[in-house]
Amino acid sequence: MKTSRVSLAAALAAGAVLVLSGPAFAHVSVQPAGEAAKGGYAVINFKVPNERDNASTTQLEVNFPIDQPLTSVMPQDIPGWTVNVEKTKLDKPLTVHGKQINEAVTKVTWTGGKIEPGKFQQFPLSVGKLPDNADQMVFKAIQTYDNNEVVRWIEETKAGAPEPQAPAPVLKLAAAKAADGHDDAAKPATDAKSADGAAKDTHDEATATSGSDTTARTLGIVGIVVGLGGLAFGIASRRRAS
Repeated sequence: MKTSRVSLAAALAAGAVLVLSGPAFAHVSVQPAGEAAKGGYAVINFKVPNERDNASTTQLEVNFPIDQPLTSVMPQDIPGWTVNVEKTKLDKPLTVHGKQINEAVTKVTWTGGKIEPGKFQQFPLSVGKLPDNADQMVFKAIQTYDNNEVVRWIEETKAGAPEPQAPAPVLKLAAAKAADGHDDAAKPATDAKSADGAAKDTHDEATATSGSDTTARTLGIVGIVVGLGGLAFGIASRRRAS
């Protein structure tokens, strides 16, 4: 009896843990396709799972941080979904690639599609330039179901505190990359230098080989001439002796 009660208590506790932790595994999240480096551009995916068994997700709204404005936000076409990108005028203009930018994207909304129970959908965006003075970006997402239920994924996770029930999607930013092209530009120059050196060595080797062949030929001719002279001298000496 004691063993059965212990087993039952353990089973109930495990079930409670799964029920309580379930929402943490099914919240709206954002992940880069590859790496999102500070000061650069990246493709990011908002992953939206359907948490309900009797309703479908029909809208996703993503709000961008105003204090980290992104001047370039380009959505990818998703069959069955319509996307709307909203921009807001900046209080302080930004300069990107030598151009002055007066507005930034503050909201992207997807509608018209459907995420059925037991399924999820990814919503990709090409964004930039990412902030170069922060380690992360926090987006606030609002998920709407076809039964008019609205779930606000807007709670920010605080350091040292447990994850909230409806956490906001957080994009982690990697360290800034070195300027592209410097290493690659240096490498061909090194290779070219090595190639020039190799060509020079080959030329010198060929020249040395050619000189050696010429010397050998000259010595051979001289030897033949000397040999013929000696032969002629010997014949003349024999004739004189006779």
